Amino acid sequence: MLPEHWESVKKIYELGIATGLATFETKATDWEIWNNKHIPFGRLVCIIDERVAGWVAISSVSNRSVYNGVAEISIYLHPSFKGLGIGFVLLNNLISESEENGIWTLQAGIFKENKPSIRLHKKAGFRLVGYREKLGQSNNQWHNIALFERRSKIVGI
Repeated sequence: MLPEHWESVKKIYELGIATGLATFETKATDWEIWNNKHIPFGRLVCIIDERVAGWVAISSVSNRSVYNGVAEISIYLHPSFKGLGIGFVLLNNLISESEENGIWTLQAGIFKENKPSIRLHKKAGFRLVGYREKLGQSNNQWHNIALFERRSKIVGI
């Protein structure tokens, strides 16, 4: 992902926000804020016919050094490209790149109602580790969050 992809990445994120099932955020930030919030590696886009079809990025879960190998993922697909396996390709490439950079655990918090995202994460080797009940509201509706993680088999063993 390069800065010139930002407008497309932001638009896809805004489409995810609009579903009410992808994030508790209510609006996308600007590039500077987003850039500072995410780890410099593990930012990937899938380009099809010169369009950003989807993206994935990771952020730190803590600034404590003991958690340097743990990151939280965000993955979003443009609705026009769902069901084509792009999410799986993005996630697998992210896994490889994160392991090359010392990440031993990837985690994801997914709205319990977001069945496609849950299926994608399971397919990519994530396992359900728990739930957080009524963690937050989106569109005045409480949502439970399914917590998933993927432990590396080559880093941090």
